[in-house]
Amino acid sequence: MGKVIVKNVVDRKHGYLYYVDGKGNVCEAKMSRGGRKKKK
Repeated sequence: MGKVIVKNVVDRKHGYLYYVDGKGNVCEAKMSRGGRKKKK
């Protein structure tokens, strides 16, 4: 599991996942549900 190194560095958009790749860059990927809740 990863750990938080620095908070509030990237301006985050709703519906996107942010991660650090192998080179140390912060990457942005569109979430499959777009950040919406699951249907019941």
